[in-house]
Amino acid sequence: MVVLGKDDAVELVRRNPSCPGPTHSQTSDPVALVQELIQKALGANASDVHLDPGPESWDVRFRVDGILRPEGSFSSRLGPNVVARLKVLAELLTYRTDIPQEGRLELGGMKGSGMEGRLSTFPTLHGEKVAIRFFGREATRLGLDHLGLEMETLHRLKGLLAGRQGAVLLTGPGGSGKTTTLYAALESIRETHKNGIHIFTIEDPIERPIAGITQSQAKPGSDFDFARGLRSLLRQDPEVVMVGEIRDGQTASIAMEAALTGHLLLSTVHAGSACGVFSRLLDMGVEPYALTSGIRGVLNQRLVRKSCATCRGIGCLACQQSGFSGRLLLAELVEVKGPLRKAILARADLDGLIDAAREMNQPHGGASGESQLWETGLRAVARGETTHEELTRSLGPKPGQGALSPKSIHPIPKSQLDGENRA
Repeated sequence: MVVLGKDDAVELVRRNPSCPGPTHSQTSDPVALVQELIQKALGANASDVHLDPGPESWDVRFRVDGILRPEGSFSSRLGPNVVARLKVLAELLTYRTDIPQEGRLELGGMKGSGMEGRLSTFPTLHGEKVAIRFFGREATRLGLDHLGLEMETLHRLKGLLAGRQGAVLLTGPGGSGKTTTLYAALESIRETHKNGIHIFTIEDPIERPIAGITQSQAKPGSDFDFARGLRSLLRQDPEVVMVGEIRDGQTASIAMEAALTGHLLLSTVHAGSACGVFSRLLDMGVEPYALTSGIRGVLNQRLVRKSCATCRGIGCLACQQSGFSGRLLLAELVEVKGPLRKAILARADLDGLIDAAREMNQPHGGASGESQLWETGLRAVARGETTHEELTRSLGPKPGQGALSPKSIHPIPKSQLDGENRA
């Protein structure tokens, strides 16, 4: 693995916040240009970098606080050399431009030292599109108390994690903070037991090493994928197991087996809602009794942009006139009990599962299954932490309603806000 060093640094080309148009890089050296792009992205606290090839030029976009924004462009004649440089850094095949590739970038010696990146290339009409996602090896540890979960959800989640067996699953779209929540949960378990518990993870990729926890890197498509790794690690006498993602029926079956045989299992499942996780696992071939006996709860989460504390959402230099700075976690937690358990055993469809969750007084109604997320978001709006428009952008229209207007929001009494202790 090639490490970018301090000696490669070049002067950054920064966009004037008052100018809406993109700027063009002033360098024609691919090595310097790659260094410049990564430095600029780290300086902007971007989570992702996208290089989009076109016939005349390649557009550069950064994802900041969940939003893609244009940051500049460079000549199309530089594109192949820029991609080749990134492939060298990630130890990929430079001569293969006809297949997607993935690799890892270590960014030691740069601003944000300790950061790493995951590089992905994809062949398109005008060249190979590039996406880089950053994650921190030495990021500040976040405990469950610091994620921003509402107090009731936090207490219920801690109760589920205090058990010694069963599965606690997370769902949400890419970039919704699932990995951060998983790491915070592992930290909480480790600290609660004072390192006197064996915690084992299988991840793809390992985004941050955690002291006192055994972490392993899976390689999907190889002899060490999630399913084979999970089956083998159960012979290592773990008490808590974290699997990065349940992607297929084989992994799901082994995971449920682990949850039923004295292991606390944490993982993620891609689904549109908390109840959608049960439908997805049923579709993967997991038996209903395994779900009702093995799963303790499902946390569905989203990240929305927070209103800028400096300008109160009006727009300023600190937030680059966007009115937002940072992100806020919205989450709903559905536990498997009562009517929902019966609906799963009856192999109910998604609407039936949602109705069952609503019946047992767990707000989860509506066609999209995101009512509880909306209710959590509306409380954040009442506190001035985000906006109605941001909720709609992230969650879509509130189930059962059309577009929201400010009149549709009822302020929360100050006494209730004062009494609500948020983490």
